[in-house]
Amino acid sequence: MLYLIVSVLIFIVSFVFAMLGLGGGMVYVPILKWAGFPMKEVAIPLGLLLNGLNTMLALIPFSRKKLVDWKGGLAMAIAALIFSPIGAYTSQFIPEKPLMILFAIAVVVAAVRTLWASNQKEPEEVMPLKKRSIIGSGVGAFAGFAGGLLGIGGGFIIAPVLMWMGYKTKVAAATTAFVVTFSSFSGYLGHAAEGEMNWTLTILVVIAVIIASQLGAMFMSGKAKPKMVKQVYAIVLLGIAVKMIWGVM
Repeated sequence: MLYLIVSVLIFIVSFVFAMLGLGGGMVYVPILKWAGFPMKEVAIPLGLLLNGLNTMLALIPFSRKKLVDWKGGLAMAIAALIFSPIGAYTSQFIPEKPLMILFAIAVVVAAVRTLWASNQKEPEEVMPLKKRSIIGSGVGAFAGFAGGLLGIGGGFIIAPVLMWMGYKTKVAAATTAFVVTFSSFSGYLGHAAEGEMNWTLTILVVIAVIIASQLGAMFMSGKAKPKMVKQVYAIVLLGIAVKMIWGVM
């Protein structure tokens, strides 16, 4: 029964987060933690695996709609790929409580930034490719490290930066999915040696993610309104942050 509840929750999360190309790692990890699974051994490694799977599959409908900026996101993706396992390795030296606090702070920052952005007009001009690549390398390195450390893929850092660079919401979501796929799988491999594979749970949640990622990405690339997506996302994040801070205290 517990596995079924976890799978349903992860399905809902995957649908919502596939719309923003974020994968859902920042929610997968708390769900698995609240369900009683060990943070470092199960929740973070499995969260990264599902995060990467969600964004990778979401790329299919996004790419069909020609929303992914492959060139613009490449430098960011490579940097995230390199630094994500370093963050994953570093996590074993940090106690669980500070890790949870860091996680909660990251979620609050992402929520506030997204709420602010929801009231702004869609940008008209994108930053030049060379400048995007230079800034993207640094952002990708930081996002990859943070994502590997916290088990969340780093999309909550990448998406706001892409919007700041001038990407429209749907293109930012699709390009974030591209970058996060690299950082998530790379971070997962960094955690895999320390993790424990629960095959029954893994199979159920992977099926949930496969279905939800396609539905969420198709909805985002088609009918979704950017402002509505950002507001729902921010509200969900704030709720998670409050719950996590309450749990730590």
